[in-house]
Amino acid sequence: MATSPLLDDLRAALGDDAVLTDPDLLRMHERDEADLCAAGTPLVVVRPRDTGQVSAVLRAASRHGVPVVPQGARTGLAGAANAVEGAVVLSTVAMDAILEIDPVSRIAVVQPGVVNATLAAAVAKQGLWYPPDPGSWESSTIGGNVATNAGGMCCVKYGVTTEYVLGLEVVLASGEVLRTGRRTAKGVAGYDLTSLFVGSEGTLGVITEVTVALRPAPAESLTMVAVFPFTAAAGAAVAEIAARGLSPSLLELLDRTHLRAIEAYRPMGLRTDAEALLLAAADTGSRAADDLAGLAAVCEAAGADEVYAATDAVEAAALLQARRLAHPAMEKFAADAWPGGNGGLVIDDVAVPRGALAALLDGVARIAAECDVPIGVVGHAGDGNMHPNIVVDRADPASLERGRRAFDEIMRLGLELGGTCTGEHGVGLLKRDWLAREIGPVGVRTHQAIKAALDPTGLLNPGKVL
Repeated sequence: MATSPLLDDLRAALGDDAVLTDPDLLRMHERDEADLCAAGTPLVVVRPRDTGQVSAVLRAASRHGVPVVPQGARTGLAGAANAVEGAVVLSTVAMDAILEIDPVSRIAVVQPGVVNATLAAAVAKQGLWYPPDPGSWESSTIGGNVATNAGGMCCVKYGVTTEYVLGLEVVLASGEVLRTGRRTAKGVAGYDLTSLFVGSEGTLGVITEVTVALRPAPAESLTMVAVFPFTAAAGAAVAEIAARGLSPSLLELLDRTHLRAIEAYRPMGLRTDAEALLLAAADTGSRAADDLAGLAAVCEAAGADEVYAATDAVEAAALLQARRLAHPAMEKFAADAWPGGNGGLVIDDVAVPRGALAALLDGVARIAAECDVPIGVVGHAGDGNMHPNIVVDRADPASLERGRRAFDEIMRLGLELGGTCTGEHGVGLLKRDWLAREIGPVGVRTHQAIKAALDPTGLLNPGKVL
């Protein structure tokens, strides 16, 4: 058994079974799902079960001057959960209790290790709904969703994670426990510290409890697809949908590369000859059919050569599943693109104003040609948040360089179009330089001042965000 003064302190506080030093387990906890981001091997992985144990871990790490990297399910796509060499990885997977569901106040209180889909199923039994639904919802945890301010497919109508986080319990670098926010429907007392920690990616504190707002379960949605001969025509349709004040509950885009990848991964009859497909839904009850017809009319006017409405809930669920398969399908596409399994994905996450979506899509196609790299585009068209997937050969330095150049060019284009470097994946390691460009020197100094106030020795998730 490996030993050191720090490990002795951790075992005394958590017990031997929650302090992991097996080399294979350490390697498993080196990184999240972001490709081509640096990662180190941790000294130890700890799995605390409650807030008191998290506090003990941070006090011990602070005494010994060892950095702490919080991790959830490691489904992130920006390297925010990647370990640094010799760090304590603090895994929250054992903190997986739903502590309370209050149907009167329409809130739930959960530990950070609760899986998104588990919470959704639990509140559905009481006629309630937790809207944020990242693509990884069946495996990602609420703590990770909060730490990265995760989005999802229903964001076009219902918003991202931060709009549902009412309060937090956070352990600071010192080991002190901070409670933020409220349980009430309204409340404006003091600075909004809850929002400060949402999206902070483990750099300001470790989230140990989350109070989330719930909604009544929506009416069953109606779903349609519109097939376009040009990707930019789909972008123009999205802009017109917004201009007309239509409010789909889902509005997703898949380009030809993704359609072909999904069909190869799990055949379901998708139109692989189309340049783009829009998947839309309306959940407005008795008005849903009329709302869907309005969406269809806009798509037809924008140049869709086929518009098709799902005939029942089973067919609608199959269409939604096709969208959820985009990431694993592209991983297989990349793996198959080069012999030896060296294909990798650099997954971008750029958001632009809805009116600039067509320009972004055209620009990504131009960048793919100029950099000579395959790029597939998928994303949340309704809120302008696209995920260009850049396919690279990990074993070929020239391919990696072209991929990085394409990534930077897409980032540059997004900012030039009035957008942001990340709509929902976070900054992590992948986008630190682009965050600095986006917020400017005053913004950087303000971020650094907040970090210094809450983590003066810089032990929490060092090297991430800034």
